[in-house]
Amino acid sequence: MSPVSAPQRIALCLQYDGGHFCGWQRQRGQVSVQETLDQAIGALDPLPKHLAQELGRSRSFAAGRTDAGVHAAAQVLHFDAYGPIPAERWAAALNGRLPASIRVRASVAAPAGWHACFSANYRRYRYTIYNGRRPNLFLSPYSWHRYSCRLGEEPMALALEGLLGLHDFSAFQRAGSSRPHGRTTVQEVGLWREGDLISLEIQASGFLYGMVRLLVGQLVAIGEGRLSPADFERRWRQQRRDEVKESAPPQGLCLLRVGYPESLFPEGAWYDCQPRYRLEISDPPPEI
Repeated sequence: MSPVSAPQRIALCLQYDGGHFCGWQRQRGQVSVQETLDQAIGALDPLPKHLAQELGRSRSFAAGRTDAGVHAAAQVLHFDAYGPIPAERWAAALNGRLPASIRVRASVAAPAGWHACFSANYRRYRYTIYNGRRPNLFLSPYSWHRYSCRLGEEPMALALEGLLGLHDFSAFQRAGSSRPHGRTTVQEVGLWREGDLISLEIQASGFLYGMVRLLVGQLVAIGEGRLSPADFERRWRQQRRDEVKESAPPQGLCLLRVGYPESLFPEGAWYDCQPRYRLEISDPPPEI
């Protein structure tokens, strides 16, 4: 059996339209981003049979596992390559084999011990809410159309700011998580309105399973006057998961970027790569 050369660790920054996939992670009988990418990697860099058995089915490892329907503007992952393709050529090589719903923005060589998930020091998500009365075909794949009333963005923003710091956010964790605790550090938050669009951003050292969508569901309830900021704070501080029932739909959520102690990619490839729509107010919903 011929020896296999030492692998080269490749880091990728990629975008995908989550509406085409069951999520990042492989799932039996469904189309995932991970499996689609692994197939393209395998076609370009096939492994000897004994090594393929040793490594298992998955070759790529991501910074975060996005759910079905959730988008990514700058997801980060790594894999080990054993063939001759230079690190910087992997982006173009993969884009020639991937569907149009996935695009690699950059590919670079990473240190052997570097890990897309465990080496990261933050993840940042953006959620977009369309608060206009009339439906908009071009916004619907990437926003939550909430039109029954004009949302009060100021109390929503104040409630969001109260999450800053290290806390137990078990109230915002969906069932089925294997995480042993609900503690994480929220590092930055922001919420602003531009015409009929409300954008919310949250950056943390890590996120619980379903955390952002459950959180946005609660914030919208505050904006519509159905939930007081005081009750919102009580729910998450007392870990009252039983009272957190509404989850925002996936299409408004986007993994905006992943941060590392040392930057790997050119800034234009990974920083704020989700375009932001700007709409003036037109035929707004009624006030609360």
